Amino acid sequence: MPALVVGPMLRHVDSHSASIWVETAEPCTVAIEAGGRTYRSPTFTVHGHHYAIVDLVELSQDIPSYSVTLDGEHVWPLAGRPPSRIRLTPEGGARRLAFGSCRTSVPHDPATVRTHGEDVLRSYGRRLYEAPDEEWPDLLLLIGDQVYADSPSQDILAFIRARRDTAPQDEIADFEEYAELYRQAWTEPDIQWLLSTVPSAMIFDDHDLRDDWNTSQPWREQMARTTWWQRRVVAGLGAYWVYQHIGNLSPAERAADPLMRTLLDLGGRDGAAELDAFAEKADAEPSSNRWSYARELGGARLIMVDTRCARQLTPGDRRMLDPDEWAWLEEQLAAPAERLIIGSSIPFLLPEGVHGVQNWNEALADGKWGSRVREWSERFRQAIDLEHWAAFRRSFEDLARLLVRTGKPVVILSGDVHYSYLARTNKGQIFQIVCSPIRNPLSRLLRWANVVTQFSIATLVGGVLARLAGVPKPPFRWRITKGPFFQNAIATLTLPDEVSWYESRNDTLRRIDSVRLR
Repeated sequence: MPALVVGPMLRHVDSHSASIWVETAEPCTVAIEAGGRTYRSPTFTVHGHHYAIVDLVELSQDIPSYSVTLDGEHVWPLAGRPPSRIRLTPEGGARRLAFGSCRTSVPHDPATVRTHGEDVLRSYGRRLYEAPDEEWPDLLLLIGDQVYADSPSQDILAFIRARRDTAPQDEIADFEEYAELYRQAWTEPDIQWLLSTVPSAMIFDDHDLRDDWNTSQPWREQMARTTWWQRRVVAGLGAYWVYQHIGNLSPAERAADPLMRTLLDLGGRDGAAELDAFAEKADAEPSSNRWSYARELGGARLIMVDTRCARQLTPGDRRMLDPDEWAWLEEQLAAPAERLIIGSSIPFLLPEGVHGVQNWNEALADGKWGSRVREWSERFRQAIDLEHWAAFRRSFEDLARLLVRTGKPVVILSGDVHYSYLARTNKGQIFQIVCSPIRNPLSRLLRWANVVTQFSIATLVGGVLARLAGVPKPPFRWRITKGPFFQNAIATLTLPDEVSWYESRNDTLRRIDSVRLR
């Protein structure tokens, strides 16, 4: 009998269309009944799993509720749950974005809550059950580490150990394990309902594949020497394409996607070989595919940037984005828009002292102080995650100058660092907003260590180290004006200029702080 495995998930939505993604237990035809019309799509199959994305087109008004049937069998909404609705992007543009990153999928029993805190995304979903329309976000941005392939939960570890005892024994190895990882991440009832009724856009960070993914050329060489990494990266990118990427695309963009057309043309036959070939090439030749994407949000332009797979790792000429990706970003920044919203999984503006330390480390890893220091610097880079925009100094400086030249307000949304803050530059209207983690807090010891090393000691020594290594000063200065906040959090950006961070206490959402971008 047809059944849902994951979903429904409301993904791309604009002022006249909406796309709904599902994973099903069997091949079938997925039908969405909404607004008195029925929209259908057959499933496609990869690695024995079945998926569909159904496009609701030519919409003229919001849909107060929709239902899902699989080969005529009703599977959604679930009894006792509020209806899943579709709110089109307002003609005047998006009014509110919710965002965050870094969410582990672990239980909600008291012992786990003591170690991992409460799941703020779950509490946010519960808040929306009864929230008035003006509190609803027009879009939920999940900006990295939606799943943790390198440190899975005990339930995932049990799943792994029941099927193999080969390396990597405590990490995800193949597509089947990724499918289970995503299933557990997105089927908790409150999360499932939230994702069914709030449009979402996503981009990966390192833990979606592995900690420090593409931090440097030596890192790639080290991983290539393992017996298991090639299978893992192919599975990770293939699963990302299925579970996250295709939902980021508009119906027109997806219709033009060669892999999507290939899988649908297989007529139900398993497309594992085609998906794996695509993923293998995307890893080996990043310019063969673009994970970055952009959306029009009325007067604002949202640009979600791939800061992981598109890296150029050439020693001595490291770039956060390779030439093709950089040209695309320049084009997006030049497009007409009143303001720019950039999604970068890793922060562009770190605390200034940490920025200096990463500049210094990159210079030494490039051989500034000789080969012995170069080797030490590479080990140091990987040990403490010196891999942000500051560690790709040429790209940081190029983007900094480009953002100033746009003359437009720019807001950069990021996660990754497991604390939240707001930073502002002294040139232009450029703001960095960080919200991390949704659910994966630092221990109290690490919180204090971060305060001391990133906001005290590093502030004093970072600039000095960078100058000693001959690194030029950045094109502008900036400072942290709010934070750091270390608790699990989700943030909202109410356009044009208000940001708020929220935490969860006893499954109830409470505001941490709010500020206007001035």
